[in-house]
Parts: sequence; C-alpha cells; structure tokens
Amino acid sequence: MLDPKLLEILACPLCRQSVTPDAAHAWLYCRGCSVRYRVEEGIPIMLPDEAQPIPAAGGTGE
Repeated sequence: MLDPKLLEILACPLCRQSVTPDAAHAWLYCRGCSVRYRVEEGIPIMLPDEAQPIPAAGGTGE
C-alpha cells in the first residue's frame, strides 16, 4: 500500500493533476489525461513514456 502522504504530493507529470490509486495500489490513475501509471514494489513509475491508456470499462484490465 502506498503511503497516504506520498499520494497527497504525487501528480501526473503530463497535466499536473492528482492521481488516485486502484484498490490494489498496483496502478495510479490520472482522470485528466485518461492514463495510468504502474506501481512496482511500492514505487510509482511516473514517467510520461510509461503511461498507459486507462482500459475501457468492462475490459479485462489488470
């Protein structure tokens, strides 16, 4: 689980909006850009080149 204080300061590197974790804290979502960033071993990978489109609702997702 990501530290709540870390979540308060994290922002999307593309648009600077806040990001929100999924229930498993495996992804951080930016609704402004419609992208997500993965979290590996508790470390957010917040690189623009690593951003992935948010899967469509009803998709298999991860």
